[in-house]
Amino acid sequence: MGKIAFVFPGQGSQTVGMGLTVYEKNEVAKKIFDNADERLGRSLSSIIFNGPLEELTKTNNAQPALLTTSIALWQMLHDAGITPNYTAGHSLGEYTALVASGVIEFSDAVYIVSKRGEYMEDAVPNGEGTMAAVLGLDREDLQNICEVVTATGESVQLANLNCPGQIVISGTVAGVEKAGIQAKEKGAKRVLPLQVSGPFHSALMKPAAERFSTILEEIRIDNANIPVIANVTAQPEKEKDKIQELLVKQLYSPVLWEDSVRKMIELGVDTFVEIGPGKVLSGLIRKIDRNVTTFSVQDEQTCEETIKALKGEEG
Repeated sequence: MGKIAFVFPGQGSQTVGMGLTVYEKNEVAKKIFDNADERLGRSLSSIIFNGPLEELTKTNNAQPALLTTSIALWQMLHDAGITPNYTAGHSLGEYTALVASGVIEFSDAVYIVSKRGEYMEDAVPNGEGTMAAVLGLDREDLQNICEVVTATGESVQLANLNCPGQIVISGTVAGVEKAGIQAKEKGAKRVLPLQVSGPFHSALMKPAAERFSTILEEIRIDNANIPVIANVTAQPEKEKDKIQELLVKQLYSPVLWEDSVRKMIELGVDTFVEIGPGKVLSGLIRKIDRNVTTFSVQDEQTCEETIKALKGEEG
């Protein structure tokens, strides 16, 4: 059997009620949700389990909520003795990967991603920045378009390089619109505006990154036990100072997801376990390489099925 990677979803995968089955049936998972509430000084778990969705979708709720749910599910795999060779996460999911790799304590991670969400919300006044998915255009062409539009005074950058033919751009509303129009002229199949509260992973997030770097100084960051494939470099990182530097850069740099998956495959990974709500990453991974195996761990049942399958393969 080849190597295993644990991958963790980012913002956008949240759903009301996520993690409820593990919370109700597993004492260790319940403690994780309780720990999050305690560290944040508010009942995050009641927003996760009861909604409303508008409240859960707010960046400073969605980020710690996804982290908490994913860690509760990860803990069950961990307790069953399933250890990956690599971890990675999409944007916010990188923090879950860092907890799983022993870099940051869970309660510290919940605290800093809540702050990260708050600073991302504050960085750009509501309605001034946005993001859009561009389908069917290669990254060089889209990169050139973004550079040309930014040179006219409307900032827009590549934000998420998800899989072949799916790239998200981010910037000012006018910048994203202009780039979208030019992308279609250049042959993009579709340009889909995203329902987001800000221009994440763009140059407009630099003020958030500056504030965030001071929060990172408050918590303990260790070297990784398991290499984390970083969004910014798409390389395995283990060294704590480098990881800390990359977390600041990650706020205004593109998420190199396709490159990260290809890197893990190159390193011998043939089994990807997506841990957290939804199947977004499993879908992207299959578009990048059809030959790998993917598992999706979203609740008590899929967790048990995945443990059985992996134990079977290991046995």
